[in-house]
Amino acid sequence: MSTAPNPSTIPDMSLTGTHTSTETGSWAMTTHSVIWSTNTGRPTHRVVREKTEARPALVSCAVLAVVTLLCAANLIDVYGSAAQWALGAVPAAVIGAAVAFAGVFRALRLWWQLCFLVVAQWVIGPVVCLNDTTIGHVVPSLETLRVGWRETFGSFKYLIAIEPPVGNAQGALLAVWTLCLWATAIAGFFALLPDPRWSFVSIVIEIATLCACALLGTSAGVARIPCGIVFALTLIIWLSWRMRMFESGRWVSSCVIVVLAAAVACGGCLLMPADRTILRDHYEPPLSPNDYTSPLSTMRAYIKSYRDTTVLSVRDLPEGTPVRLAVMDRFDGNVWNLSDSRESKDSANYTRVGTSIRNDAHGRGFTAEFTVHDGLGDDWLPLAGAATSVRFGDEKNAEAFYYNVGTDSGLLRDGVHKGLTYTETGILPDEPNDKQIAEAEAAHIDQPKAEDVPNEVGKLASATAGGQSHGGEAAQQLVSMLREQGWFSHGLGSDYASSPGHGNHRLTQLLGGEMVGDSEQYASAMALMARELGLPSRVVLGFLPKDKDGDISNARTTTEGDGTLIDFTGNDVTAWVEINLDHYGWVPFYPTPKETKTPDDDQNLTPPNPQNLVRQPPLPLTDPLRDETNTTSQSSFGGSEAAEAPEPSKWAQAGRVIGKVALYGSPVWALLLICGAILLGKALQLALLRKRGKPQMRMASGWQSVAVLARQSGIDAHGTRREQSQQIAEQLKIDSSMMQSACRQADYATFSGQDVSDEQAASYWRRVDELRAAMLAALPRMRRWRTKLSLRGVRQMKPTDVTVEYHKAEASDDADTMRGDGTTARKKHRKRWFSHARHQ
Repeated sequence: MSTAPNPSTIPDMSLTGTHTSTETGSWAMTTHSVIWSTNTGRPTHRVVREKTEARPALVSCAVLAVVTLLCAANLIDVYGSAAQWALGAVPAAVIGAAVAFAGVFRALRLWWQLCFLVVAQWVIGPVVCLNDTTIGHVVPSLETLRVGWRETFGSFKYLIAIEPPVGNAQGALLAVWTLCLWATAIAGFFALLPDPRWSFVSIVIEIATLCACALLGTSAGVARIPCGIVFALTLIIWLSWRMRMFESGRWVSSCVIVVLAAAVACGGCLLMPADRTILRDHYEPPLSPNDYTSPLSTMRAYIKSYRDTTVLSVRDLPEGTPVRLAVMDRFDGNVWNLSDSRESKDSANYTRVGTSIRNDAHGRGFTAEFTVHDGLGDDWLPLAGAATSVRFGDEKNAEAFYYNVGTDSGLLRDGVHKGLTYTETGILPDEPNDKQIAEAEAAHIDQPKAEDVPNEVGKLASATAGGQSHGGEAAQQLVSMLREQGWFSHGLGSDYASSPGHGNHRLTQLLGGEMVGDSEQYASAMALMARELGLPSRVVLGFLPKDKDGDISNARTTTEGDGTLIDFTGNDVTAWVEINLDHYGWVPFYPTPKETKTPDDDQNLTPPNPQNLVRQPPLPLTDPLRDETNTTSQSSFGGSEAAEAPEPSKWAQAGRVIGKVALYGSPVWALLLICGAILLGKALQLALLRKRGKPQMRMASGWQSVAVLARQSGIDAHGTRREQSQQIAEQLKIDSSMMQSACRQADYATFSGQDVSDEQAASYWRRVDELRAAMLAALPRMRRWRTKLSLRGVRQMKPTDVTVEYHKAEASDDADTMRGDGTTARKKHRKRWFSHARHQ
């Protein structure tokens, strides 16, 4: 027996271009031999090894960057738009992944990585997130570095203190920049350690990042279910790849498990009430309505002290536009004030907002500049329409600004003062015409209950508009009655005597004695009368561009340069009523009589008798408006007659729960999901066999799919391909020529040693599809479905390159030749390989 030569004496054939070994005397020891490449242990070139190490590291860093962005997707709606969010999140994740990847190179590990992180956080981050403070939008200034250092920590407080969307003001983007940068870098550091078990630490970091972003996000989020599924699957696949446990052959069973788990999770979540914890809801207590006096109580003070004095100037405001100060929806018997709860649409729900405000109003846009003069010293900020952005020149005022989206009103916690200027960008909502209002129905919303309402309010409301079938028409009747029957007086100086206030005592005087007053009394009276009819109502205090009659006039707006200007005086401070109508939202109504309609001493100022206001025929026994409102826990009468809808019984609640369980937890759904997963998995498996590998391998896999389908249908197909084709054709009674032709093509691709083109492989698979369709069509319906859902032989259906087995046999022959027993070994190997190939 000859002795194997020392590998060091074998010449490098790849360099000499020679494929014969004159020094070793054996083909098996050449550089092209499988035996030599596995036994010599010759090290590869250093450059190749470094590339091999860098490739998986680059994959891991890219995966962690994507996963971090999925975590940070919780903050998309916080910043208002995906583009705004991506400006800070995407570059931070990419830089974090690059810093982690730098650890592949020994010279850049640890200390240099830490330096890179510091530069990325406090130099590159401020340049990107505070670009307006840079020099030429590229070079950081001292202001950029100073604000960047401060807002790196302050941006998190800003995120939870401001109502979304926060925009990019005050360095808000530095929060998502910090999260994405450090999460990706630290997770990547642990992922690139030699021991793959450190990858579990990377997953813990990503989960912690996901929780942090969820706490900083909103209760709704953006595509939370898809992002969560992709997040979990990506980490599972990446971890199995890192732990060298990833087996593509198990993807069918894995898909079934994932689909079942997702079905159970989604079904369970649908049965449970959603209550997501958000830090923003717990960071700062809401504004207490008890801290503020009734805005409506101060109305007469404006008129008394600043009747002819300009207190507010507005530029570029569309003509005829009202400016609101405050909105009140709770009546306690004495005053109208802010509600005592913080529901989404209540008047007390003032929250801090950023540079942009999410508002769903539809109409025409505007941008106006407000200037406050002497006379406005309260906390209510004058605003018009529905604001989408309010910008102050002073950062301190921006931090003290609160906005209520439900009432479209603003508040400055430090108070409004002389010289305050700010710019509002907003939308003037479209208002319906009189005909549309008359045909509109009242909306059904929850409002604070009005307390200690005078009896005169309910009686006059029912007599005036109780018989109207539409809520909008009823509101118009109330306005018409108050404007026609009422008289106007502020009760100041030489005015006709008119007491201030708008509580139950003052309204009793107005509706039961002399009907004289100003907008404070009339707005309060109409809002309560609307409540008695089941109409959602609230009182608004603000500025109206009035003429001498008190009606809105476009002539108050003057042209100045390229824009417009309007000056509001204390006499323009007015109260009006808003009623919520279906499809139109809050619609304004102005019930105050003309300001020129002032009474004389010899006039009869007694309000009309409710009995005289009843139209003929009398009110029907069945009141459509009253019946409709009573079904929604709202009554057209107050006091003891107000009926509340009974709460559902425990049996009814239990029945609803059982119904939901039956709907979402039915075994039928689980069965359908399992069947769908099996069909999808088998379809994907066929697609993999059709596309993966060399043409010879794809053709062998095609016949393999036919044989496995036969076994799944219950046919005992065994032996060589020709034997299998005969058995399938005989038992299914289908055309044997098609089977034999497909069999011969597979044998030719396997045994001929000739090259097979991609077109031939594709043509062969079309024939395989026809064969499979013919086999299924030959089966009875139930057996056909059992075959489609059968998993028998699925694990055996995987791409197999039979030519590899052939080359292994050849290599073994050469090795046996070196040992002197080549003839016998070659026969055994060839026999084993041919047996294996023919059964494919």
